[in-house]
Amino acid sequence: MAEILVLVDHVDGEVKKVTFELLTLARAYGDAAAVWVGPGYEGAKDKLAEYGASKVYVAADEELTSYVVAPKVELLAQLVADGSPAAVFVAATGEGKEIAGRLAVRIESGVLTDVVGLAEGFVGEHSIFGGAIVTHAKVSKGTPIIAVRPNSVAPEASPSTPEEEQVSVTLSDAAKGARVVEKVVQEKGERPELTEAAIVVSGGRGVGGADNFKLIEELADSLGAAVGASRAATDAGWYPHTFQVGQTGKTVSPQLYIAVGISGAIQHRAGMQTSKTIVAINKDSEAPIFELVDFGVVGDLFQVAPQLTEEINKRR
Repeated sequence: MAEILVLVDHVDGEVKKVTFELLTLARAYGDAAAVWVGPGYEGAKDKLAEYGASKVYVAADEELTSYVVAPKVELLAQLVADGSPAAVFVAATGEGKEIAGRLAVRIESGVLTDVVGLAEGFVGEHSIFGGAIVTHAKVSKGTPIIAVRPNSVAPEASPSTPEEEQVSVTLSDAAKGARVVEKVVQEKGERPELTEAAIVVSGGRGVGGADNFKLIEELADSLGAAVGASRAATDAGWYPHTFQVGQTGKTVSPQLYIAVGISGAIQHRAGMQTSKTIVAINKDSEAPIFELVDFGVVGDLFQVAPQLTEEINKRR
């Protein structure tokens, strides 16, 4: 089978879940070849093997992570030129999409971003216009570069014994144009990261204030979920902007999305419409959010959310 390059998304050796999703997807269409950039590989190699990497290209030179995205682009371009893979998969994160765009220009190929599904021939499925329309697209020239939205694929383990190949790349002067001078590690809470969470509970304008977001957090914690917020809630200062879900915030696609006190404006829907199951709690039965939910509760969130939290806790 043809080789598919999968760029490993990791932070200091800790592999992000989206990488396992990409490996699972790649195995369906070829041999999944992981591309590791930077230090930390020894502590992560077992996880890559667990999810079916048939080969791992290891570029462990710390210099490659001392600059912004250009070194990863030059490494991938070199691997494409040397090995002629069937496709290149990256995560559709901020960095991943920049890498995909730059790589497409470098190797004169086409790129598909924010892909939520894939069919034979690398035909990508996209959810656009706030999820109102589903389109399909295919790269017509060169090696397809596909940026897949996190949580679009269920990761499935498939243990393997991957071949390892040490690789290196001589960076151009242009690739060294922007150096990383400092890294600040954000403290991780007990909740999962928003874009990778299997369950997300989000609060909106109906929550009524910053103090009331405790209801959202308690419901999320009962489910082991991440907490999100609508733009109205973050603009009002009720919750940090880093947790905003929507067109101008983060895009999520969890197995379960619970919208509490969110009307469902198109801006918010664009960031969560591809969730597998959507539940809404809103006292306004005419709220637009009810147009796309799988389950809707018309009621006062200040009564419904605590009761739901209590019932979930009883069953844990």
